[in-house]
Amino acid sequence: MPVEIDAQTQRCTLINDQQRLEGAACDIEIVTDERLRMSVAVLGAMHTPITEIEADALTVAGAVDSRRHLKNTAPGSII
Repeated sequence: MPVEIDAQTQRCTLINDQQRLEGAACDIEIVTDERLRMSVAVLGAMHTPITEIEADALTVAGAVDSRRHLKNTAPGSII
């Protein structure tokens, strides 16, 4: 699981193959990566692919939700 959330302190840790980075939930932004077709948590320069369940948990903890839906009817959509 690439995300650890401490609900009491609202601090989160993002984990990937190379590093662990901790920060306040409000400092994390969740974006949609069109190439990966999934959500990514961004903290500083660290980008960690996450599940939608993890994305939802981060937003509940206070992360900024900048996700957008990818649609096959939108011009230029990759889906």
